[in-house]
Amino acid sequence: SSERVRRAAASYRTEVAYPPTPLGAALRDVAALIAAEIGTRVFSVELGSFDTHTSQIADHDNLMRTLDGALGAFLEDLERTQAGRATAVLAYSEFGRRVRENGTAGTDHGLAGPVLLAGPQVRGGLYGAHPSFEELDEGDLAHTTDFRRVYATVIERWFEADAKAVLG
Repeated sequence: SSERVRRAAASYRTEVAYPPTPLGAALRDVAALIAAEIGTRVFSVELGSFDTHTSQIADHDNLMRTLDGALGAFLEDLERTQAGRATAVLAYSEFGRRVRENGTAGTDHGLAGPVLLAGPQVRGGLYGAHPSFEELDEGDLAHTTDFRRVYATVIERWFEADAKAVLG
């Protein structure tokens, strides 16, 4: 199976210009595997270095540009194939950031963080209440949507599986 994966990635041709970043290359490979319909239903890639305890503004701006370029190309590429058009992308952070800046022009780990669900068949929009800067949870944004509810929705609607059986 690993040979089939390598062949699918190496032979993939697309007119979509992915940015020359590790995330761009990883998402191009995922697009190739989706188009090849190798039978995998979940792929995982990561963009690290969001642990911005110092110099957050410049670092975060660069990270968001990297995410935007690679994810934009990937979403454009998904539109090109039938399998791609049936794909959803779930982007999340493993931690949120605190509201107050620390002493080194950054922020420390917090509770609430964003989740992005995108794809050709995803109904766009903002879901859940916008967190309040006035009602903090010990200095953190108070989450308004439990991430498990997001996962449960994806499990039920995209995989047509019982979320309780998967998540407990």
